[in-house]
Amino acid sequence: MVDTVDLKLIELLKKNSRLSFADLGRQINLSPSSVRERVQKMEDEGIIEGYITKINNKKIGLDLEAFILIKAFPGKLQYAIKTVSKYPEVVQAHRITGNQNIHLKIVVENQVGLQKLLDKLMQFGDTNTFLILSEIEN
Repeated sequence: MVDTVDLKLIELLKKNSRLSFADLGRQINLSPSSVRERVQKMEDEGIIEGYITKINNKKIGLDLEAFILIKAFPGKLQYAIKTVSKYPEVVQAHRITGNQNIHLKIVVENQVGLQKLLDKLMQFGDTNTFLILSEIEN
């Protein structure tokens, strides 16, 4: 069970998971060892599942980001679910409710890369693509 201190730690780690235990402790008035114990407990309990590195895709040549919705053809949904998340262009994949079955976030170099990916995805069902113009920071 998490308490308010754990929730504060989670918020701080969501903003910057590279903060040291000492830095975290200073911000919530706990010793580094207490912070370490709390973080370790949340990791052990599966509350904290891991830490990620956020990449600026444009700086590595992946200039186009998009969301793609797929409405799977009858009998293709399970195959699509097993396959699409393995594509290197796919950075997030979700099975969803509604008119479509699958929601993807993708990054590609350019429009040609998007076209090639869409050609691969069309075997699974009808696609609907939304270009990402910018990310809204929270």
